[in-house]
Amino acid sequence: MNPIEGLLYGLELVFTPELLLAAFVGAAAGTAIGVLPGLGPVAGAALILPLTFTLPPAAGLIMIAGVYAGSMYGGSTTSVLMNMPGEAASVVTAIDGYEMTRKGRAGPALSIMAVGSFIAGTIAIILVTLMSPIVAEVAFLFGPAEYLALTGGGLLVLARVAGGSTASGYFPMVLGVLLGTVGIEQVTGVFRYTFGLQELALGFSLVPVAVGLYGIAEIFLIMEDPERATRIKSVKLRELLPSREEWRRAWAPWGRGSLIGFFFGLLPGPSATLSSFAAYRTEQAVSKNRDRLGKGAVEGVAGPEAANNGAAVGSLVPLLSLGLPFSATFALMLAAMVVQGIQPGPLLIEQRPDIFWSLIASMYVANVMLLILNLPLVGVWVSVLRIPKSLLMPGIMVIAVIGAYSTRFSPLDVWVLVIMGALGYLLRKLDFALASMIVGLVLGPFIEKHLREGLFLSRGDFSYFLDSGISIGIWSVAVLVMLGGPIWKLVRRRIVGEESDKVKLEVED
Repeated sequence: MNPIEGLLYGLELVFTPELLLAAFVGAAAGTAIGVLPGLGPVAGAALILPLTFTLPPAAGLIMIAGVYAGSMYGGSTTSVLMNMPGEAASVVTAIDGYEMTRKGRAGPALSIMAVGSFIAGTIAIILVTLMSPIVAEVAFLFGPAEYLALTGGGLLVLARVAGGSTASGYFPMVLGVLLGTVGIEQVTGVFRYTFGLQELALGFSLVPVAVGLYGIAEIFLIMEDPERATRIKSVKLRELLPSREEWRRAWAPWGRGSLIGFFFGLLPGPSATLSSFAAYRTEQAVSKNRDRLGKGAVEGVAGPEAANNGAAVGSLVPLLSLGLPFSATFALMLAAMVVQGIQPGPLLIEQRPDIFWSLIASMYVANVMLLILNLPLVGVWVSVLRIPKSLLMPGIMVIAVIGAYSTRFSPLDVWVLVIMGALGYLLRKLDFALASMIVGLVLGPFIEKHLREGLFLSRGDFSYFLDSGISIGIWSVAVLVMLGGPIWKLVRRRIVGEESDKVKLEVED
């Protein structure tokens, strides 16, 4: 079927009571999670992941997708009303969104945010529909060498981009890859690093690792530094409508942000966060009202919000067509697929068109639901923040423990949850990037698999991995991204040093 027929087929599947309910639950839960500062889409997806194992595959995946989309909305709501981003991608929205709230324009800011997210999601869904089958066709040209370049190079690029420094991204990545080696080796059947524990034969479950690193670690951080009471801005329904001037100024940033976000979603790294910053910088460069940015400008809300939602949808392309999760949230979705016996990649569109197209269509349906949910229920979402931490944190802890235990009914997973919570707390305190650890745990076994397959086909000749132009091109881009930053810093430092020496000589003369 062609892309249009596929999307219509997906919409037909989604508009069944079971999948509609899954999309609604995911969107509503994601919004509530996004409202809570510090949790965000990864922790939300991790908490809900065990529940998806008990559902039909399509329903479980749609629920995770709804959580991802909903958390983007929820995080932006508190950014605008309270200057308290619910997750990283909403940081930029707080710059102008909160300034609009201080000027009494919180309602229009929320409307522009919600409508912009819907428009970006719509544009991104159209592009995903058109591009995913093309990418899947191209993927048939890939063999072990090309897939190793994609998985290995993509992981290295993500670790470099996600971390503020080289060590902050690569160290957690190495930890994740090492955790992925525990268990039965896929080719030889040898038990590795199990230390006699039968529970480790299948390796570390992603659920306790992810929930511990994000959810439990966040609880530890909140216990250490309870947030100060913040005055919550109330918004009445009749105050939500923007003026004609605000509508007019929002259209161009919506369009620019949607395209920026979608193409960032195709790349490794925290695409939603990076795209929101890129969209804001774009508005600073091209907007007619650039002098108002930072002071409550509509463009500062419209562009970044469109970008982070466009990136969320765009990230589906590499996941579904290539089987590559370029974010921690989609790494969890990949884990859910594997547990359900689904192998994402170029064959997914042919072998499981119901999963492929229903998941794409569900993102559009979730965007419609979020548009309906978020504007009338702003007061409800903000009231979640009034729940005492003494009740909220133990509740999250109980959900985390139940979720970790229920995946394999193993007490060891509860211990892994606690240990990973302590490790996540320590890594967060030291400013390490946790996303690269999660993706390293997921992609590590795939990297090993493609490496072993390539060595088998080439009879141990490592030059096989650089025989194709595609693999050479991918590795070249990866090396350029990894070394480009440090090289530029050295060049810039040398230029600055030469200029300072020149100034000293002129002063001496």
